[in-house]
Amino acid sequence: MNIFEALRNDHDLQRSLLDDLVNTSGDTEKRDQTFEELKKQLAIHADAEERHFYVSLIDSDKTQEKARHSIAEHHEIDELIEELEDTEYSSSSWLKIAKQLKEKVEHHLDEEEHEVFQMAGKVLSEKQKSDLAKDYSSHIENNR
Repeated sequence: MNIFEALRNDHDLQRSLLDDLVNTSGDTEKRDQTFEELKKQLAIHADAEERHFYVSLIDSDKTQEKARHSIAEHHEIDELIEELEDTEYSSSSWLKIAKQLKEKVEHHLDEEEHEVFQMAGKVLSEKQKSDLAKDYSSHIENNR
């Protein structure tokens, strides 16, 4: 497995959780469980991705700007999560914010998969891609 496959697996999980989240309603156990799982998965993923993928891309002039942009998007996602945490599940604005979160995360994932991965593929060796996948996957497993 290479780093791109490892990241895509987590991206698929995040997309699924986002779909589930925006299909919840009101102050329900389902909304709470889905939101808590999504928060956990996004946090673990962002931490591992920044430590084991983006750190290697920041060293290259070709990928530095994209890596920094993606890290900044992680912070924007964190801000939306904080906004959701500060909003009552039963509030009409909760779902609106959740949809903004879904849109932001999906934009981020699509940009990574269609732009960052292609650029990273040109600057990383096959061994680096494999080693990064091992390090990333190990980090994920140790924090889930």
